[in-house]
Amino acid sequence: MKGYIHSTESFGTVDGPGIRFVVFFQGCPIRCQYCHNPDTWEFGKGREVTVNELMAEYDTCKEFLKSGGITATGGEPLSQPDFLLELFKEAKSKGIHTCLDTSGAVYNPNNTEKIDEILKYTDLVMLDIKHIDSDFHKSLTGVGNENILLFAEHLRDINIPVWIRRVVVPNLTDDEQELFRLGEFLSTLTNLKALDVLPYHDMAKEKYKKLGIEYPLPYTPPMSKEDAIKARDIIMSGLKSGLKTL
Repeated sequence: MKGYIHSTESFGTVDGPGIRFVVFFQGCPIRCQYCHNPDTWEFGKGREVTVNELMAEYDTCKEFLKSGGITATGGEPLSQPDFLLELFKEAKSKGIHTCLDTSGAVYNPNNTEKIDEILKYTDLVMLDIKHIDSDFHKSLTGVGNENILLFAEHLRDINIPVWIRRVVVPNLTDDEQELFRLGEFLSTLTNLKALDVLPYHDMAKEKYKKLGIEYPLPYTPPMSKEDAIKARDIIMSGLKSGLKTL
């Protein structure tokens, strides 16, 4: 079996616990306004590889990855479920920690069999929750968030550890009431292990220009780390409030 990937990174430090071998899958079904990897959007593009080829790359740096593992990111890894399953199966057969970085947008609550099979070989899911309001989520990404939130609850129900990621964009995804509501939702996830709040940056502008794609947020300034910390504090306030009512 062959899959399509955009690239790999040998020493990833922000893609799960420890130092990790990161596989960027090619193809994504959603279009986040602040996406910094538009070159991963198209399906059927990129580098065609086998799992054995990826594992051979992993082996060249595995001595540095003993505290980490393999992370599948993208693009959207769940858009190539069969290839992802084969990759994670092979990794687990070698005792390698596996992490899935996903938007959850392809999750279908009426047909979970294939994703459930992948999750059998998944040690950690890093799930992006881009906005708690579905209508706003649709304007932000092109799709609603109903299935994404159901995916989060499904991960809870089958007890898969999850890290929640949230990008905070000035004047777009930094509304205090919405951040608090997100925290309240997170309070229901008994499998929650971490919360990463990431400040928006505009370093992808040149990439959009080279690809001939109009940058969606040309006048939005980067968010400071201090403001991202404030946003995280608000989410945590909502989480603590939610826990009190459970």
